[in-house]
Amino acid sequence: MPTSIPGSATAEGPVPRALPPPVRLLLERGRRFARHRAALLGLVILLGLVGGALTAPLLTGYDPERQNLARALRPISAEHPLGTDHLGRDMLARLLYGGRLSLLIGFLAVALGLAVGVPLGAISGFRGGFTDLAIQRLADVLLSFPGFLLALALVAMLGVGLQNVVVAVGVGAVPSFIRLVRGSVLTIREQPFVEAAVALGQRATPIVFRHVLPNALAPVIVQATLNLGSAILVAAGLGFLGLGVQPPTAEWGAMLGDGRQYIFRAPALTTYPGLAIFLAVLGFNLFGDGLRDALDPRTRPSVSQP
Repeated sequence: MPTSIPGSATAEGPVPRALPPPVRLLLERGRRFARHRAALLGLVILLGLVGGALTAPLLTGYDPERQNLARALRPISAEHPLGTDHLGRDMLARLLYGGRLSLLIGFLAVALGLAVGVPLGAISGFRGGFTDLAIQRLADVLLSFPGFLLALALVAMLGVGLQNVVVAVGVGAVPSFIRLVRGSVLTIREQPFVEAAVALGQRATPIVFRHVLPNALAPVIVQATLNLGSAILVAAGLGFLGLGVQPPTAEWGAMLGDGRQYIFRAPALTTYPGLAIFLAVLGFNLFGDGLRDALDPRTRPSVSQP
């Protein structure tokens, strides 16, 4: 029968009360996340993809943009573990370096959505009135377009290129953050600590950013994680159509577009980047689902099961 040191935390026992409240809360949420097996699988997938992208120079010695037509469409071999594409470029190198760009686009796009959507949502929910009405109508206009169609229209206006793809995908993420933050702020602004700050004469901006937003971060973090998968998918769709990152730069969506004309002769050209996109989206969705269960106390009974 296992024993434990008094006052220490076991795998199933409660978090020690001797710890400071923030540390206890962090440990409790971490343990709840660890009991979510699907979320752990998503985390492993993401660590593998990010690790492969960051260590690409160590995993392959090939330049992802260097062409060698004499080695075009080579099958899997010791020299080329995933074969070569129609221009003789090493597929493993292009997948690893392409992952850098695809993941970077996703992170930057979501960061843009957060930077714009979170302040607008907080101001909309806290101030109300005409400000709330104007911001919500803006969100309604953006939500009236499907995400990919909105990104396609913005790229058509701004032009192709990495920066424009980030802006196009990021704008599509803004309305979801506006709505989410506004809903949280509408509830938090009625709390006694916010009413006390108002009674003490503090201005609206410090109240929003010091008292309201910190208490609304949990759902925002979850939404941002889920949006990462959607952002990568939209960016890959633009790349597939030739409206994203331009050749010869490696990017998963562009690799799909290059390989579609060889889909019957060399299906690996589309299989590998398609599988990478699938794994990235799946990983972020599973990880975000686990974060939601860990950060939302209402889901505690569902994740505490062995």
